[in-house]
Amino acid sequence: MLINKKHFRTIWENEDYGDICTIDQTLLPHSFEIINITNVKQAAKIILDMNVRGAPLIGATGAYGMCLAVKENSSDKFIDESYHILLETRPTAINLKWALDKIRDELIKTPKIERIKKSYEIARKICDNDVKICKNIGIHGFELIKNLYQKNNRPINILTHCNAGWLATIDWGTATAPMYMAQKNNIPIHVWVDETRPRNQGANITSYELKNQNINHTVIVDNAGGHLMQKGLVDLCIVGTDRTTYTGDVTNKIGTYLKALAAKDNDVPFYVALPSTTIDWEMRDGLKEVNIEERNFNEVNYVQGLDDQNIIKSIRITPQDVKTSNYAFDTTPRRLITGLITENGVLDPNEESIKKAFNR
Repeated sequence: MLINKKHFRTIWENEDYGDICTIDQTLLPHSFEIINITNVKQAAKIILDMNVRGAPLIGATGAYGMCLAVKENSSDKFIDESYHILLETRPTAINLKWALDKIRDELIKTPKIERIKKSYEIARKICDNDVKICKNIGIHGFELIKNLYQKNNRPINILTHCNAGWLATIDWGTATAPMYMAQKNNIPIHVWVDETRPRNQGANITSYELKNQNINHTVIVDNAGGHLMQKGLVDLCIVGTDRTTYTGDVTNKIGTYLKALAAKDNDVPFYVALPSTTIDWEMRDGLKEVNIEERNFNEVNYVQGLDDQNIIKSIRITPQDVKTSNYAFDTTPRRLITGLITENGVLDPNEESIKKAFNR
C-alpha cells in the first residue's frame, strides 16, 4: 500500500537472491526505517522482537529466513536447525509453521546445488500468493460494506482491533482489505481504531496505514468499543486472526474476545478476515488447544512515544517492582462470530462451511 504516496510491500529482496528488506514496525508511526536482513539468526530476532508482526508477514519473514540459512549452509542439518530457530520465535501464529514446513519439505527434496534458487522461489510464491489472497478477502468483505451502505445511505462505521492491515501481511491486509476496496469503489467509511494495548498496534500502525491511504478514522481507547456499540455508532466489526481452528474458533490479539462479546450484546455483526493459511487443520477446540503466548512484562510497564524534541523514548507507567501479566492473545469462540471473510468467500464459522470452502 502507500507510504508518502509511494507503494511498498512489507518485505522484499534487496536484489535477486540477496539480502531481505523489511520495514521496522517498532519505530512506526514516528520514523520510517528499513531493516536489511542478512542471516537466519537476524530474521529470527526481528520476528521475536516484533520488528515484523502479523501472522502472514511473520510467515513470509520465516520463509525468507530459510533462504538466508540456505545461502549460509545448504546442508540438511543446518536447514533443520534454522527451521527450529525460526519456529520457536512466535508460537501462536500458525502461518509461521505453515511457511517453514512448506519451504523445509521442498528443500530436503531438492539437490543441494539448487537449494538457494528453490528457497527463494518458494518464498516469493508465498508472498505473491498472500497478496492475491488478501485482495480476494477485500473483494468479498467489500460486499458486506456495500450492502450496509445501500441499506443506510450514509458512511459506514467499522470497528477494528490491533493491526490486521497491509503491515501485517505483504499487501492489502486482511481486516483492512475490505476498507481499501470500499475506498476504491467510492463507498464512504469511517474506521474506529482500537489503540490495542500494550504495544499499541492500532494507535501506532493501523492509524498510520489509514492516514497514508487517506481513509477517515478515529483512534479510541481499547475499552470504548462497547460504549460506541451501545450508542449505535458501529455498523460492523472486522478483525484479523493469528490462528483459526477448522471449527471456527479464532485466536487473535488480546481484547478481541471482549469486542466480540460487546458486538453480540448489541447486535453488531462481528466478522473475522483471514487467509486460509491461518487455519489450523489439526486443531478443533481453540479454547483448549491454542498455546497463548505470554510476552515480556515490560511491554505492560513501559510505553514508547515521541517527546517534545521529536525523540522516540520509552517511559515507565507502572510502579517499580509491581507484578504485571502480558497475555498476547485471546480466543473468541465461534458462537460469537457472524462470519469468516476468506479468499473463498464469507463463511459461516463452523466445521462444515470451512471444510467445504477449502475442499478438506
